[in-house]
Amino acid sequence: MRFLMLVVADPDLQNPDPEPMPIESWVNEMVERGVDITGERLRPPADATTVRRRGGELVVTDGPFAETREYIAGFDILEVADLDEAVEVASKHPMSALGTIELRPYWPLELDLG
Repeated sequence: MRFLMLVVADPDLQNPDPEPMPIESWVNEMVERGVDITGERLRPPADATTVRRRGGELVVTDGPFAETREYIAGFDILEVADLDEAVEVASKHPMSALGTIELRPYWPLELDLG
């Protein structure tokens, strides 16, 4: 199963106990296990561009869609056996102690190209 793992930062959370695994260790472990397909950090919300169509008009604005303290700081695409393994992988990520990890299973778009 494939999951999108959203890494959500919460600037209000600090000094977790116990100290989480360093991100480099998490990445190395998940790459060695073959469950982390790809992942990246994201620039902060101030660097976001929001694109919408409203009333037939294109609306492009700077910044995020919603004002919130928490923000998506990165993502990973996981290839795992099931939700239990996805939860286990996410629970080891440092941001599970410093923010929030959101797991979303892929929902394939069924296209009839024939």
